[in-house]
Amino acid sequence: MFGGVYRNKRVLVTGHTGFKGSWLCKWLNHLGAEVFGYSLNPSTEPNHFDLSNPKVNSHINNIQDLNSVRDFITKIEPEIIFHLAAQPLVIESYKEPLETFTTNVIGTANILETARYIDSVKAVIIITTDKCYKNKECIYGYRETDELGGYDPYSASKACTELVTESYKNSFFKEDNTGLLIASARAGNVLGGGDWTSNRIFKDIAIAASEKEKLILRNPESIRPWQHVLEPLSGYLLLGQLLFQNRKEFAEPWNFGPSYNSNITVRELVNIVKKRWNDIEVEFEKPKIYESKYLMLDSSKAYNKLKWNPVWGIDLTVNNTIDWYKNYYEKKIVKTDDQIENFIQDAQKNKLSWALDVT
Repeated sequence: MFGGVYRNKRVLVTGHTGFKGSWLCKWLNHLGAEVFGYSLNPSTEPNHFDLSNPKVNSHINNIQDLNSVRDFITKIEPEIIFHLAAQPLVIESYKEPLETFTTNVIGTANILETARYIDSVKAVIIITTDKCYKNKECIYGYRETDELGGYDPYSASKACTELVTESYKNSFFKEDNTGLLIASARAGNVLGGGDWTSNRIFKDIAIAASEKEKLILRNPESIRPWQHVLEPLSGYLLLGQLLFQNRKEFAEPWNFGPSYNSNITVRELVNIVKKRWNDIEVEFEKPKIYESKYLMLDSSKAYNKLKWNPVWGIDLTVNNTIDWYKNYYEKKIVKTDDQIENFIQDAQKNKLSWALDVT
């Protein structure tokens, strides 16, 4: 897979103890990479990092600490960096706006500032979000050329992260002055087993379904680009492969979102789960803060230029997420490795280039 690029490569994942970061580390283990991680301790108990137990050379510290970041990266000399460390929550950003901006903006600058002095680093993938776009509440998918913005501090911080990334590329990594290539990646609303972060929709659904508790919904009619966590990770890994192979034309921003029919409302998502798990008692509450109503991504650039495509639609995404949580709550079984293998097999059946052995 991925042209065999990751085997025996030193790969750094910042935010490796988080939900998406820990899934990425497990996949990198499958690919034979030597994985390093820089992050805070897991923020919840239970958490996917501890349960899935990826093989990682882990360093626990704050991404805001430039000296610590510089010392660690200088020591390990990574060849590829996936930067996922962030304050990832809209609601939390209203409570701690300065912490959100410092972590997301300065933390990214710390990674880029350090990477430009480390000769071993050939590829840096900066992970942002679909919320980096200026949301005009229109029912169409945002493209990479659309205006950046952000109403809430989280969204604004991610728009700033994109600007910082572009600034570093233009200022320090242009033309043939360096062997380092940088790209940013913007994903949709990820689902998948092992996410117990506050105010995550499927965490609340899983607890309500497994423990017969009431589910509280804030914005039932809001439309989101739902996708399984493995979908954007396949995009990140493909992007990392191409940048490592010095494909300069791919050092750009990229959307990795679901197919159009996976853009459904929160209410529709809950109704799908209710049919396939337990019937859930739902209560609606008035939102206390502003959150966008319509949010979709147009990933046609990735489809056409990267030959990247989603593997699982909304049905398989929900089914696999339910299966992960049911196995955990009912049997204490962690299905992460099995689901990575199933995802890869389905990608191979669909003849996606990243999943095929082209050696």
